[in-house]
Amino acid sequence: MTTETLVLPLDAIDPADPATLGRVGGKAANLGALVRAGLPVPDGVCVTTAAYRAAVGAALDPVLADAGSTDTGVLAEKARDVVLAVPVPDGVAAAVRGACPEGPVAVRSSATAEDLPDASFAGQQDTYLNVVGVDAVVEAVRRCWASLWTDRAVAYRAARGIDHAAVTLAVVVQRMVDARWAGVLFTADPVSGRRGQAVIDAAPGLGESVVSGSVDPEHVVVAPDGTIAERRAGAGGTVVRARPGGGTEAMTHTAGGATLPDADVHGLVRLGRRVEELFGAPQDVEWAIDRDGTRWLTQARPITTLYPLVPGRPGLRLFLSANVAQGVFRPFTPAGLSAARHLGTGAARLLGTPVDDPEAGPPMLSEAGQRLFVDLTDVLRSRVGRAGVAGVLGVMERRSAEVIATQLDRPELAVTRRSPLPTVRRVGRLALRYRIPPAIAGAWIRPDRARERALARVRDGAATLPAPPDAGREERLERVRWMLSLMAPMAPRIAPVPIAGFLALGLAATLLGDHARPDELGTVLRGLPHNVTTEMDLALWDLAVRLRRDPAIVAALTGTPPADLALESDDWPPALTAGLGAFLAVHGRRAVAEIDLGVPRWSDDPTHLLGVLANYVRLTDADRAPDAVFARSAAEAEAVIADLAARVGGPRGRLVRFALHRTRELAGLRELPKYWLVTVLAAARTELAAVGADLVARGLLDDADDVFFLRLDEAGEARDDLDRRALVRERRDAHARELRRRHVPRIVLSDGTEPEALADAGTPDDGALTGVPASAGTVTGPVRVITDPQGAHLEPGDVLVCPSTDPGWTPLFLTAGGLVMEMGGSNSHGAVVAREYGLPAVVGVRGAVDRLADVATVRVDGTRGRVEPVDDQDSR
Repeated sequence: MTTETLVLPLDAIDPADPATLGRVGGKAANLGALVRAGLPVPDGVCVTTAAYRAAVGAALDPVLADAGSTDTGVLAEKARDVVLAVPVPDGVAAAVRGACPEGPVAVRSSATAEDLPDASFAGQQDTYLNVVGVDAVVEAVRRCWASLWTDRAVAYRAARGIDHAAVTLAVVVQRMVDARWAGVLFTADPVSGRRGQAVIDAAPGLGESVVSGSVDPEHVVVAPDGTIAERRAGAGGTVVRARPGGGTEAMTHTAGGATLPDADVHGLVRLGRRVEELFGAPQDVEWAIDRDGTRWLTQARPITTLYPLVPGRPGLRLFLSANVAQGVFRPFTPAGLSAARHLGTGAARLLGTPVDDPEAGPPMLSEAGQRLFVDLTDVLRSRVGRAGVAGVLGVMERRSAEVIATQLDRPELAVTRRSPLPTVRRVGRLALRYRIPPAIAGAWIRPDRARERALARVRDGAATLPAPPDAGREERLERVRWMLSLMAPMAPRIAPVPIAGFLALGLAATLLGDHARPDELGTVLRGLPHNVTTEMDLALWDLAVRLRRDPAIVAALTGTPPADLALESDDWPPALTAGLGAFLAVHGRRAVAEIDLGVPRWSDDPTHLLGVLANYVRLTDADRAPDAVFARSAAEAEAVIADLAARVGGPRGRLVRFALHRTRELAGLRELPKYWLVTVLAAARTELAAVGADLVARGLLDDADDVFFLRLDEAGEARDDLDRRALVRERRDAHARELRRRHVPRIVLSDGTEPEALADAGTPDDGALTGVPASAGTVTGPVRVITDPQGAHLEPGDVLVCPSTDPGWTPLFLTAGGLVMEMGGSNSHGAVVAREYGLPAVVGVRGAVDRLADVATVRVDGTRGRVEPVDDQDSR
């Protein structure tokens, strides 16, 4: 093995070579690109991954062989001990000594999984500064190798599904900069997301103090036009300086001293723009300014926390995340995105807006991060549109409405259409075409008949969906497109029934005036009958009641992980097979994130249901049984109706009683339009799976489910020589990366700005979290934070804290003691179902998942919209 193989000068690293990342790691590859671009980088070399493998590869093999079955902490300790015990081979040591720059150097880790576009791995491996002497450099290299196996690095990789055996480490050795100032530069604002706005954190001495957080740095924000928009002095702390003779020392730094000169601010921003242009994405840049005033770049990596820009028409645009609004934080599959665009086309055409290409969808639909966004800009420029957005989001997703309200003063969103006549004409035409006013009146007069008609339309429509058994690929794909075109026209045929129910509730509220409190009207919606989602949940509970009579079934459900139990379906007790089979025959089309056509339905994979049943069979308190709770909720609603009617008395009281009973008879069908959507998507999924099987038979896919990682037009391409397997692998990898994304903005501007990040969190002084009162009542219970309901374990009485919910989540509600949701409004899905179950709930709580992650117990006040952390002693 040659010296050139073991050590490379930074200017010899070729960033265009596909093998570069595996040879020198992310940090060195990026430094090599900076050097080749002529940017100021301290001289240095890279000790390649070949040196790492030569030194420790064989010694680590036995440890890595057991990595899959070893606790991450134990694995880290074993691997670290091995690396520190193995001597550095003479050839490697000689190569490092011969190439090391003269004078003090910085020795920095450069892992092959580091500084990547989707994962920075920042701070996971070690750096040694101001290392003096070649022997000390060789030892620092060894310690860098060992830092690949720190507890934090191993846990970080494990959390992202990265194979430990596939990661190796190179080491960068660079001339040390005698820094007067150092810090970090972000070429886009990492907090607001705004592109073009640079942010600098700076402190005297070495940049380690800024990166480690030991000092509160000076903070400078530079607007896209180059002006300094903000400058905030740091509060001081501990800075790091090079020590004569080697090593570093910490020194106290007080606020109020010298500040980073404006010339350096602008010079750093110019360098940052060049770095961003080089890499084609916003960058997190580490920099240092030496005693002579030279500005050096010591590292560059992508800002991986930024959400991708949402594409759209020119100018500043405002987008609402359709995913977040629907409670689906995860990315859509390509087939799901394609189906959503077809559905959007149907909705646009229903409202009289032509769409040329259904596969592209209406212009107001955009995609970023494999999620859907709706461009509200033109809607907000209309006076009627503003009122409509505020009204709809105010009850469905109030936090989004509040965030949008903070942006309405922008000149780009100024009202340009004040007349309501165009909207009135459009809505009027739709109402007349589908006879919506007579349908609402008919529902008030004969609610049973109106309800049955709506349900029959869905049943009859579902019967027409499947393609003939002998249909070919093209016929099935055309069937899918036809199915998706049916969603929009069905909505105005069935929605008038629940609309009539909520109009009746509004009438009752008007008649009651100050005689009723808001929480009393909310109680009227408890135990609401005729809700397909509630009926599904209670059917699953009824199955659990029957199953828990069999000890063998209870043992299987509670003693076997749901994923393992799902794989053992052939060995299930007969009662479990029959009972779950009967449930799936009716409700198998449902799923978590069910609005994504590409997501398996429960009939495809019952793992989630097995986990829910395991929770249910643990619930033995008869008073907390979901059917009993639901019955009590219905009785409370009837009692409140009687009380409210008596409170006003006379003819007005009788009208209140009539209106509220109509609410209970009709409003439960609010879930029916979405149920029809899910029915269509499940049927379309079945047809598309058959298309996938055909592509497998032709040798164009490896698995039938791979078809869900193709768009509809791609699945239907006629060329049988077009192998789609490589494309599917690429998309599956991209989808897996997006599944790990923790943050999805609910509102985002086209320049990347997330307005919510700039808004006041609004946390009261007493530490309580606030949100929208969704379901009245107060409960104190243990916090159970759940971000994915698949296999989630929820003890009876736990307070469920989650980002949002869709119908696939609601079986968990039956054992929860309370609900806290980051998303939603008073009429969002989670809020409605919580009310129906009498579950105290607060929704629209900003950052609830992160802020309650380490809280043991909370008190949920669903009447006032407060979530209060509680000491264990206080909860007793």
